[in-house]
Amino acid sequence: MNLEPIEPEHAVELYLDDRREELADLTYSTHRSRLSHFIQWCDERDIDNLNELTGRLLYEYRVWRRRDGNLSKPSLKSQMDTLRVFIRWLESIEGVAPDLHMKVRAVTLTAEENSRDVLLTPAEADGILEYLGKYSYASLQHVTIALLWHTMLRRGSARALDLSDYDAEEQSIAVQHRPDSDTPLKNGHNGERLVALSDWMCDLLDDWIAMQRPNVEDEFGREPLLATTHGRIHQSTISTYVYRLSRPCVYSGACPHDRDIDSCEATGPDSASKCPSSVSSHAIRRGAITHHLNSNVPENVVGGRADVSQDVLEQHYDRRSDREKMEQRRKFLDSL
Repeated sequence: MNLEPIEPEHAVELYLDDRREELADLTYSTHRSRLSHFIQWCDERDIDNLNELTGRLLYEYRVWRRRDGNLSKPSLKSQMDTLRVFIRWLESIEGVAPDLHMKVRAVTLTAEENSRDVLLTPAEADGILEYLGKYSYASLQHVTIALLWHTMLRRGSARALDLSDYDAEEQSIAVQHRPDSDTPLKNGHNGERLVALSDWMCDLLDDWIAMQRPNVEDEFGREPLLATTHGRIHQSTISTYVYRLSRPCVYSGACPHDRDIDSCEATGPDSASKCPSSVSSHAIRRGAITHHLNSNVPENVVGGRADVSQDVLEQHYDRRSDREKMEQRRKFLDSL
C-alpha cells in the first residue's frame, strides 16, 4: 500500500477538523489536548512523517507518557484510547499502515483504579468557601463553587440552570434537560429533578442575583443563573475556577508541598492544574457525595439528589471505608 506522507501536527489538525461537527465542544478540546502530547513526542523523536509509525514506536510513546509523574493511570488510559482512535482515522486517509491502531496497547484498569479516589475533603471545601466569603463574596466564583459543593451537581447541570429555575420561596432549583438550547443533561430527561437548597445557599444566591449577576441572556434568549458579561458560563470556566481555588496557597496562604509560592509554576493564571493539590470539578462532586454519605444521609436520598444510580454511587463516588459504613449502620441498629 502506498502511504501519503503527513506531518504529525498537520495530521492532528486534519483529524480535529474532520471530527469537529460530531464531537461535543468539551470532547473536541480534550482530544486536542491529549494529542498535543503526541505531537511533542514526535518532535522530540524527530518524526516528521507519520508513515514511519510502527507498533514498537507507539509502545515507546506509551512509556514516554507513563513517565510523566503527574499522569494517573486512568488518565494514561484515556490518552492512549484517544491515540488509538486517531491512528485508526489516519488509516482511512492512508497516513499509516493498515490496522496499525490495533497495535496501540490498551491500558487496563482495575475496578478501584477506574473509580478514581481524588476528592475534595470537607475541610478543603470549607477553606475555599471561607476564603471566597471573605474576599469575593457573592461573586460568580463563590456562587459556582458553593453550588457544586452544596448540591452535588455535575458541571454541565450547574451551567444549565436558568434564573427562573431558582425558586427563592420554595428554596429549590429545577434541573432541566434543554438540549435544543445547548444545555443537555447527562442523563437526559431522566436527570431532571428538583433540588432543595439550604438557607445559606439561598442567601448567597439572592445576594448574587441582587448585587453581582450581570443582566444578560444567552444566544437562545434564556437568562442563565451562572452568568458572565458574555452570557452563560462555559464548562471550561467552571473547571478553571475549581483548579485555581483548590490550590491550598490560595485559600490558606501556605503550600503543603514545600514549594516557593512566588516561583511555583502552578501559580500562573493558566497552570493551576499543575499543583499536586488542585482538583477538578468532578472531585468536588465526589467529595460532596462522600460527605453527605458520611453525614448519615441515606444512599437513596444522595443518589436522587445527585442523579446517580446505586451501582454507580457505590463504585465511583462512595469513598467511605468499610469501618465507616459499619459504624453508620450501627447507629441505625441502636435505634431499633
